[in-house]
Amino acid sequence: MIRMLLKELRMKDFRLYRDQVFRPCDEVTVLYGNNAQGKTCVLEAIQLLSIGRSYRTVRDAELIRTGAQSALIEALATRADGDHRIRMVFPQGERRQLSVNGKACQRSGELMGHMLSVLFSPEDLRMVKDGPAERRRFVDMELSQLKPSYYYALQNYIRTLTQRGNLLRDIAVNPSLADQLDLWDEQAAGAGAAIMEARSGFIRTLAGHAAQAYRDVSDGAEELTVAYKPSVPSESFTEGDLKRSILASLASSRENDIRRGITSHGPHRDDVVLLLNGMDVRAYGSQGQQRTCALAMKLSEMRVMREIAGEWPILMLDDVMSELDPGRRRHLLEHMPGVQTIVTCTDKEDLSGAKAGLLIEVKGGLLSGGAEKRALEQADIPDFLL
Repeated sequence: MIRMLLKELRMKDFRLYRDQVFRPCDEVTVLYGNNAQGKTCVLEAIQLLSIGRSYRTVRDAELIRTGAQSALIEALATRADGDHRIRMVFPQGERRQLSVNGKACQRSGELMGHMLSVLFSPEDLRMVKDGPAERRRFVDMELSQLKPSYYYALQNYIRTLTQRGNLLRDIAVNPSLADQLDLWDEQAAGAGAAIMEARSGFIRTLAGHAAQAYRDVSDGAEELTVAYKPSVPSESFTEGDLKRSILASLASSRENDIRRGITSHGPHRDDVVLLLNGMDVRAYGSQGQQRTCALAMKLSEMRVMREIAGEWPILMLDDVMSELDPGRRRHLLEHMPGVQTIVTCTDKEDLSGAKAGLLIEVKGGLLSGGAEKRALEQADIPDFLL
C-alpha cells in the first residue's frame, strides 16, 4: 500500500503551543484530553500545511499565540517521491510566508499537493444539511489539493466575479459602461469552464465510491446517489462547450444581472445533489441518514484522492466519535488500518476497536505520553480500502 505519512509537525507560538513537536505513528495516533487544550490545533496546523487555509478561522492573527509576534508551523511528510518539508510563518500584521523544501513560495498554490489530507469533523454534517455553498466548498478543497491548476482557476474566477459585480453596479448608475462587460464575461467563462470540467469529473468518480461506502455503513438499506448539478446547461462537460454555455448564459441574463447587481450564472451557483432512494437527503433524511451520508462522502473522498494521487492521504478525525452511534463508529474504525490516522477525542474509550496505535495526552498546549502505546483490538482491512 502506497500512502502518505506525516513524520513530524512543529508548532511554535501557534494557538496554545509555545514550542512543541508532534510525531505521530504510522497507524492510528490518538490525541485525547479535555476541551480547549489544543487537540484540534494540531489538526488545524496539518490542514493549513495541506491546503493553505484553516477550517476554524480566516484571520491569520488568531493563529498567533497571545503575546507572541509571529507563529510558525512546519511539517515533514514522506511521499512516494521522497520527503516534503512544508513551512508557514505568520508574522503579526504581515503577510504569511510559505516555503516548500527550503524554497520560498511566491504563490499559495505552490503549497498544494505536497501533503494530502482528509479531515472529518462534526462540521462536515453541514455539507449535507446546509445549502450549496458547503458542498461546493467540499469539492473545491479536495480538487485544490489534487490539482493546483484548479486552485488557480478558482482564484481567477473569484477575482473576475468580484470585478464583474462591481461593474454591474456601476452600470446601473452609468449605462455607457455596459460595453466593458464583454471583457469580464470572456474571463469569467474561461476560468469557469475549467472549474466546471474538473468538478464534473471529480464528482462522477466520487459518486461510485460514495454509493458503495453508504451501502457498507447501512448494510444496503438505502442507495445514495451523488450527482453534479451545474448552474449552466451544456451539451457536454468539455471545457470548450462549457465556455460557450457560460458565455451564452451570461449574455441572456445580462439585463437581469445589471438590475440586481450580481452575476446569476456560473460555477459559483453550482450544487452537488445528494439523494437517498431518489429523495433529497437534506429535506427528507433523518439525522442518522444525514450523518451516514457525510461519513460516506468523506470515506469516498479518501478513495478518490488515492486514485488521482496514487497514494492514500492522511486521515484526520476531529472529535467525531462522540457524534456517531456505535454502528457508524465501528464502521469508521474499520477503515483506519493501513491509513495514517490522527484522532482527537475527550474519552479514549471512544476508540475501542481501533488498530494498535499511539496515545498522546494534550493539556494546556503540551503534548505528553508520546511513548505510551496501547494494544487496541485488531481489525481486518475491509474490501473498501483494498
